[in-house]
Amino acid sequence: MHYTTQMDAARKGIITAAMEMVADEEMMEPEKLRELVAGGKVVIPANKNHGALKPCGIGKNLRTKINVNLGVSKDCCHIEAELEKAQMAVELKADAIMDLSCYGRTEDFRRRLIEVSPAAIGTVPVYDAVGFYEKELRQITVDEFFGVVEKHAADGVDFMTIHAGVNRDTAARFKKNPRLTNIVSRGGSLLFAWMEMNNRENPFFEHYDRLLDICRQHDVTISLGDACRPGSIKDATDAAQIQELIILGELTKQAWARDVQVMIEGPGHMALNEIVPNMLLEKKLCHDAPFYVLGPVVTDIAPGYDHITSAIGGAIAAANGADFLCYVTPAEHLRLPTLEDMREGIMATRIAAHAADIAKNVPGAVHWDHEMSAARCNLDWPRMFSLALDPEKARCYRAESIPEKEETCTMCGKMCAIRHMNKVLAGEYL
Repeated sequence: MHYTTQMDAARKGIITAAMEMVADEEMMEPEKLRELVAGGKVVIPANKNHGALKPCGIGKNLRTKINVNLGVSKDCCHIEAELEKAQMAVELKADAIMDLSCYGRTEDFRRRLIEVSPAAIGTVPVYDAVGFYEKELRQITVDEFFGVVEKHAADGVDFMTIHAGVNRDTAARFKKNPRLTNIVSRGGSLLFAWMEMNNRENPFFEHYDRLLDICRQHDVTISLGDACRPGSIKDATDAAQIQELIILGELTKQAWARDVQVMIEGPGHMALNEIVPNMLLEKKLCHDAPFYVLGPVVTDIAPGYDHITSAIGGAIAAANGADFLCYVTPAEHLRLPTLEDMREGIMATRIAAHAADIAKNVPGAVHWDHEMSAARCNLDWPRMFSLALDPEKARCYRAESIPEKEETCTMCGKMCAIRHMNKVLAGEYL
C-alpha cells in the first residue's frame, strides 16, 4: 500500500521498516508504536532522501532523546571542524544533529553531513536564507524563504525548525508585555524583524499549507519553533510565550490533518518551580505532541557551567513530559563550542535524559543502573568501565591515582566499605 509519511502509513495500518527498527530499539511492540505515530504522540523524523539514517523515535513511552547543535558561522567558518564535531556526536550516541549554519552558501556542509550521519538531521531554514541569498533580511521574499525550505527537504533534512507561531498577534502580545531579554530565539528574532520591516504577516504562518505540502512530499517532521521562548528566568511563562504556544497547538492539528509529523519546541530559561507546569501546559495545548526543550536553563548566573544548569532543568522536564533534550555546552552564551565543550555538553544531557527515563519507567533504563551497582558491589572494575556512560573518562580518573589495594580506590583504600562487607559476609577476617 502506498504512503507519503510515517504518519500516513501508521494511519493506514502499515508498520514501516523505520517503525520496526524503532520498536526493536525501544523494546516496544510494533503495533503499539504504530498507534502512537498515527496519533501524533511519537514522531520518526525520516526524510526519504536521507540514505544513511538510522531512524529513531521521539515521544511518548520512548527513551528520552538528545540533540546536538553545530554549524558554521561568519566568525568560525570551518567546515571540516564542524564535520569532526558531527562525528564525535555520533560516537557519543547523540540521537540527532541540528545544523545551525548561518553564514555563506551552506549546501556543501549540509549535504556532506546528511551523507554520512546515521543520526537525524535538523535545520533552521530561515538562518540559511540570509546567507544563501546574500541579501538584506527585509529584501528576502516569501518565495525565497520557501525556496530554502524546499532545498533543505530535497537534500534530506529530517526535521526543520519553523517559527510559524510568531505571527502578528503574537508580536503584538510581545510588544504589549515588555521583557527583560526580548526575543532570544535567533530564527524568531529574524522573522519578527522581517514582519516589522515589511509590515507583513509571518510567511510561514500565512502560507502554512505551502510548508505542509513540502514536508508531506519528503516526509520532513516540522519542529514548531518557540520564537518567544524565555531568555531569562524573569521572562518565563509570560503572555507572549503562552500566546505562541496556543498557536502552535492549532498549527499542530493542521499538520496532522495533512499527515505531517510535528514536535513542539519549548523553553528556554526557567526557574525550577515553573518547569513542571510548563510541561503540562505544552502537552495540554499541543495535544500531547512530542516536546523538544532547550534546557530548561534554571539559573542565569552560571556562564561556563550552563551544561549543568541545563542538565538540571532537562532532567526535571523530561521526567515530567519532555521527550527530546537539546544539549547545552559550557560555552553557551560565550562562544562556539570546541570538541571538548561538546563532549561535556553531550554527557551532561545524556545523564539528564537517562535520569528522566528511570523516573518514567522506560523499559531497560534502570536495569543499566542495577548492573553498574552489581559491578561496584563486586569491585569489578573492568565491568564498571564497560557500563560507564563515559568509559574513557572513568578509566582516566582511575589510572591517575593507583591505590595500595588493587580492588579499592584511593578515596578509602583498605577502609573501603564494600571491601569490608564482602570479606565479613564471606566469613573472612579483616
